[in-house]
Amino acid sequence: MTATDLPAESTGALAAEEEFGEYRSLWSDVWRQFRKHKGAMAGLFILAFIMLAVYIGPFFYPYDPFELDLENLNQGPSGAHLLGTDNVGRDVLARVLVGGRISMSVGIAAMLVGIVIGTAVGVLSGYFKPLDGPLMRLTDLFIAIPQLPALLVIVVLFREPLKESFGARFGVFLLVVTVIGIFSWMQTARIVRGDVLAAKQEDYVTAALSLGTRRRSILARHILPNVLSAVMVASSLGVATAIITESALSFLGLGFPQDLPTWGVLLSLAKDYMQINPWRTIAPGVLISLTVLCVNFIGDGLRDALDPKLRSKG
Repeated sequence: MTATDLPAESTGALAAEEEFGEYRSLWSDVWRQFRKHKGAMAGLFILAFIMLAVYIGPFFYPYDPFELDLENLNQGPSGAHLLGTDNVGRDVLARVLVGGRISMSVGIAAMLVGIVIGTAVGVLSGYFKPLDGPLMRLTDLFIAIPQLPALLVIVVLFREPLKESFGARFGVFLLVVTVIGIFSWMQTARIVRGDVLAAKQEDYVTAALSLGTRRRSILARHILPNVLSAVMVASSLGVATAIITESALSFLGLGFPQDLPTWGVLLSLAKDYMQINPWRTIAPGVLISLTVLCVNFIGDGLRDALDPKLRSKG
């Protein structure tokens, strides 16, 4: 069968393939562009390694992060204890791995809360004109509130009731995730609103409206796919912000209880032993910084990869 025997659509597809090369989907183009960002790729591999270490490592590491060893207090790194021990003989590396699991979980969960709120507010504000003014003023109000003092006040007010209702650990986890998420949606809402306003002016949206398509269908099929790139970039950066905020709250003693070794708690407990055993502060501090740096690089790579102008040049 020759090209002339094929339907018009197939003939056009063959001609396009001959002119532009092999057909690539949107996500293959995004991945190809993302791979060109060396910092993003390095951040992706390092972050994947950290996540594997904190989520899987504790199952294989031979030391219990809560087991006391009063004969080996404040030991430096050695063959037995790779990052030394703390003031009651607990293995530092074991505690850093378990703490990373909690901190990363808080970062991901708080990011999801912030992204859901921000996306909903942005879409409603951008698409429904009567809601634009009130929702944007609400966004401005949350932006004007000093975040850290507000977080501290809310945690102090609700920490004990939630601990009594849900238990010490889960109650604090629920409170920290909710509070961080509530104070991290504003930037996402503004970005999504701008993208929705731009998408509303496109010809295909106007055509869908003229054909009598329901607004719900237009939102789901035409508007939301156009804001997906902004949401993905905001979500990557939201994880970093949530990890830093949780670490700050725990360092100040208002986050997780001290018997739960998050990275922030480990820094708080180690601050009085910096002269004796600096490894206790170096390990969680470096991991916080490295995780945030990797997430920021990934966010930069996603921003470039999801930019249609850069994809067309690639």
